[in-house]
Amino acid sequence: MIHSNDKEKAELHKNIVREFVDAINEQNWDKLDRLVAPNFVRYSKAAGEPGICNRDELKAFLRRELETFPDAKESIEDMLAEADKVAVRQRFQGTQQGWMGSYPPSGKKLTADYLAIYRLQDNQIVEAWAVWDNLNGLKQLGHFNPPT
Repeated sequence: MIHSNDKEKAELHKNIVREFVDAINEQNWDKLDRLVAPNFVRYSKAAGEPGICNRDELKAFLRRELETFPDAKESIEDMLAEADKVAVRQRFQGTQQGWMGSYPPSGKKLTADYLAIYRLQDNQIVEAWAVWDNLNGLKQLGHFNPPT
């Protein structure tokens, strides 16, 4: 049986994640500071990159992403919450205008769905796990053309 207090907490956590996505889209780094714990950790091996080990590294990552995709926008497609975690199917869209690692600007639009799980504590995001299909993204941007 789910208690109303648990439902309220789940809704609060979902709202914090919604605000987090809005802060990214708005490039509102002060708002991000309120929503993300200083000791935030993000786990992702999708691009082979090391994890993000604090809030400042997250902001640096997001700023680099905006240099590559200046028109980047994130959206929430689905969201579920239970206890201290929120699971989200998100969509990233942007046009590659800058370098992405060793890949030169393509001028092509990327649409990438990804899955993220956020853990919250004291009304802040403290951990995130993110996975996406990198190969599909490279194909969309014209950086991977499999032999025929």
